[in-house]
Amino acid sequence: MAARAYWQGQIRLALVSIPVEIYSATKSGAAISFKQIHEPTGKPIHYEKVVTGIGPIDTDEIMKGYQVEKGEYVLLDQSEIDAVKLESKKTLELTQFVDASEIDVIYYEKPYFVVPADDLAEEAFIVLREALKRSKKVGLGQLALRGREYVVSLKPCGRGMVLETLRYADEVNRAQSYFRDIPDAQPDAELLDLAQALIDRKTGAFDPSEFHDRYVDALKDLVERKRKQKGDTRIIDDKDDAAPKGSNVVDLMAALKKSMEKSGKAGTPAREAPEKAPAKKAPARKTAAKKADAPAPAPAKPAAKKRA
Repeated sequence: MAARAYWQGQIRLALVSIPVEIYSATKSGAAISFKQIHEPTGKPIHYEKVVTGIGPIDTDEIMKGYQVEKGEYVLLDQSEIDAVKLESKKTLELTQFVDASEIDVIYYEKPYFVVPADDLAEEAFIVLREALKRSKKVGLGQLALRGREYVVSLKPCGRGMVLETLRYADEVNRAQSYFRDIPDAQPDAELLDLAQALIDRKTGAFDPSEFHDRYVDALKDLVERKRKQKGDTRIIDDKDDAAPKGSNVVDLMAALKKSMEKSGKAGTPAREAPEKAPAKKAPARKTAAKKADAPAPAPAKPAAKKRA
């Protein structure tokens, strides 16, 4: 395997130890980063460590400070911080198993691929993977990585497994403090049926390749166009992206029905016919109104006959 393992060790389940390697499952290649440039010279801008009232200082004079009160810091040397870092243990002991649905998605932090370290580890690895699949459980344990201890979960993923670091409870805000002002009310049944039907029509298999970061794509396009131009000419985007002016209060029922029409296929489910029947009356009135306004061109016909 070309990639370098992020961690090597063993997964322990009771008396069974499985040598494994883990690799980062994500990458940051899609991100766009910029450096600040001094325009007159085209050179990058650097930053100096400056103390108020003193000016630039030497980096050897810098210590880490933890604020205990406003304006009061406990100073720590880097060697003191390094002394309390946890040694990366070579064993991940699975101490508990839970249903995957019990772990709120907000606790998941970063995923890693887990593979057997060698051919001898494959049999035990496959047994654990299949046992997790059959039981529909997720294994939990704690693992020290690069000086910090993480709660981790282990679950099957294709032919391998995925280890995910989890956030601790004190790292997650309580949802209740944000959601408590939302009324606990039941929606209108017809509105709910329409929303459910719209969801059903748009339901499909998840394909991550269908989604792109349009902001990153636009930045890359801008950089490429700028690179091809001579000089430092500014690029003005002449695309008409102006949003429609004004704002109207849109009826939720009408919006959902319109969404159904746009997303629907040629055939309309029979169960939706009663919901659309009342909506046909309104367009009929509008058509009648338009016909009522139609007599305006009528005087032109008699004038044509007189000329004849």
